[in-house]
Amino acid sequence: MSELRWKQRFENYKLALENINETYNYIKHDGLNKIYIMALIQAFEMVFELAWKTMKDYLEYEGIKTDTPRETIKNAFLHNLISDGDCWIDMLEARNKTSHTYKEEFAKSVADEIIHKYLPELNNLETILAEKLNG
Repeated sequence: MSELRWKQRFENYKLALENINETYNYIKHDGLNKIYIMALIQAFEMVFELAWKTMKDYLEYEGIKTDTPRETIKNAFLHNLISDGDCWIDMLEARNKTSHTYKEEFAKSVADEIIHKYLPELNNLETILAEKLNG
């Protein structure tokens, strides 16, 4: 796997992360409403997909083959790309549920988890990968 591939995927990840952070900033300013919940969940689904695929590409560049999101998360934890493997597994499960189910109460609980639990981890991944890129 070429170094270029993970770097290109990382650029896309950063753009998606900007989108979810911008959505969060609107929520901080205006409060959580139905439209913002839907936007936050959609942004989360997109950024999560790019997160695990970026980690997969980086790990493959380092010679570590992974096939599934769960396997990628486990290897990312073992190789210090992420610090909270359990949180990332929770993110994977939340992403799987949000793409198949929509109930307002469930959506609100996922939005709360995204804001308080997942967003810090997604931002930490950007910091770690940026260090790898520049290091």
